[in-house]
Amino acid sequence: MNNIDRGILRPHQASISILQRLLDIFVILSGMSFISGRHGEKLNNEQIITSLLVIIIFYLLSDLGQLYASWRGERVHEEIRKVSGTWTISFLFYFLCEYFFKGISSLDDEALLKWFALVLASLCGYRLILRAILHALRRKGFNTRSVAIAGAGYLGQRLAENIAGSSWMGLDLLGFFDDKLRDPVRLVNSKVRVSISGTLEQLVEQARAGQIDRIYITLPMRSEARIKWLVNQLSDTTVSVYIVPDVFVFELLHARSQNINGIPTISIFDSPMIGVNSIIKRVEDILLSTIILSLIAAPMLLISIAVKFTSPGPIFFRQKRYGIDGRPIEVWKFRSMRVMENGTEVIQATRDDCRITSIGAFLRRTSLDELPQFINVLLGDMSIVGPRPHAVAHNEQYRGQINSYMLRHKVKPGITGWAQINGWRGETDTLDKMQKRVEHDLAYIHNWSLWWDLKIVFLTVFKGFIHKNAY
Repeated sequence: MNNIDRGILRPHQASISILQRLLDIFVILSGMSFISGRHGEKLNNEQIITSLLVIIIFYLLSDLGQLYASWRGERVHEEIRKVSGTWTISFLFYFLCEYFFKGISSLDDEALLKWFALVLASLCGYRLILRAILHALRRKGFNTRSVAIAGAGYLGQRLAENIAGSSWMGLDLLGFFDDKLRDPVRLVNSKVRVSISGTLEQLVEQARAGQIDRIYITLPMRSEARIKWLVNQLSDTTVSVYIVPDVFVFELLHARSQNINGIPTISIFDSPMIGVNSIIKRVEDILLSTIILSLIAAPMLLISIAVKFTSPGPIFFRQKRYGIDGRPIEVWKFRSMRVMENGTEVIQATRDDCRITSIGAFLRRTSLDELPQFINVLLGDMSIVGPRPHAVAHNEQYRGQINSYMLRHKVKPGITGWAQINGWRGETDTLDKMQKRVEHDLAYIHNWSLWWDLKIVFLTVFKGFIHKNAY
């Protein structure tokens, strides 16, 4: 199959992006028209204005979240997450406008929610169909890219393994090109062997002959001279050249590339709450905390009365903690102890601690003492889900003992978290316990998604409130 056949969709990538944008507009407008018809109305000016308003918000957010960027190397669930998050936030923005400024749409709330659900299903559905078509074409050899890897070291092997195990990307791996290795290389985590197809000079020759579409340079950073020579030689070709930075020598946390006035940079430690993700997280926190506070208002009133009349002192206790980026915040709790630590020394609560009041023991065992923290969430200091905030003195103690401890603060602290539902809560009387808690916190940050947040909230209801380590 010749290069023209293999790259049948290549000249039309920009057209595909434009087509997707037009399809999204069509889906949103036709969804409104369908729902209007189901409710016995014709599409009128108010409904067209409603649709256009949401479309404008949708496109502003989609550019922010790179919804229409090329997704050859992006997994399907990532694209579905992007489009569902973008549409949900767009609709919520509109819904808030409709709530505060009545009369934007002639449809009632039920019809608007049906429109939201229909459009969400359609936006995700046609993307799944489009991907299925492209995958079928790629399996038959259409819309593929022939790629070569310069450098057969550990980094090159990891890249080759990803390519070999992801046929949906449509990347046809020709092999490794390396000056120092000759025998076939067995990939890191599989029995697959990839041949050494030649030297770097032979790679340049094949690139000049038009036999390669993409070249990934995975040579180690110490091979600066070889990298410069190879890049200089490949500048005399039309091949697309990518340098894969050797950043896996570090423990990465949400690494991403960024362009600063023309200078490319790669973050080693970063937060997942950037761009659309930060909006999704904040909307999630506002909605959930508002709903939960309305449900627990009566129990909180009863607890307040019980705390006030069972021991002298204030109802609430505000304790200094570190929030996102290590900024100090005040965390609210129902007072459960006669004396609370808030200084430079850490005196953790222990089982049968004499400082704990009678009502306080029950509150701590059931985690009801933490209910006021939903106010912290509404104010923006905390999230529903995230690493639990530790005492200031705890932070200073453990940051010097546990590697990457402070990376917990790349997100807002939470009321519940991945560590808590896995049993790592309560007293951390050994370094190993704190290490396990931090590992779970970093795993949460590394793999964050809206759906994982909802899963943690769901599991907290059944296994997170009452635990043998809570006292």
